[in-house]
Amino acid sequence: TEDSYMLQRHVARLVTGRVLDMGTGGGIQAVTAAQKPDVDYVLAVDINPEAIEAAKRRASETGVLNKVSFTVSDLFEEIDGCFDWIIFNPPYLPAEGGLGDLTWDGGEGGGEVIERFLREAKGRLTTCGSIIMIYSSETKVIVGGYGYDWEILQEMPLFFETLYCALLSPS
Repeated sequence: TEDSYMLQRHVARLVTGRVLDMGTGGGIQAVTAAQKPDVDYVLAVDINPEAIEAAKRRASETGVLNKVSFTVSDLFEEIDGCFDWIIFNPPYLPAEGGLGDLTWDGGEGGGEVIERFLREAKGRLTTCGSIIMIYSSETKVIVGGYGYDWEILQEMPLFFETLYCALLSPS
């Protein structure tokens, strides 16, 4: 979808070193990162075991399986270590009545998953580490909060929302 391709362009341009692809889905971002010579290692994480299997297939088909590890985890619960880059294409659309479809449902206001992620992510970055992520104008999240400096890399106006690709660095 549009958000994945927008994020992919910036992943291809920016990430280096040790990379965490949080919410990997089909593995587009993990594979894009792993194809870069200056990326040493990629950990692809998703709460959905079927998504992890799809990401493994994509990594195998593109010849980067040797650079990518895979873990089923609810955000950082099963993750150890620190990363130079964390990629996050979260579920960001508001939904009523709690979390439903984990691929798009960001909870009430759309920011519940993002807020959990932002609270925990800073402790998983190396000293010079950064986060690259997507969010929507429909997401009720405090941009600039949680102790990060936010830089908007790209805006994409769509029918009912504007998507943003942001670079976050600990402040």
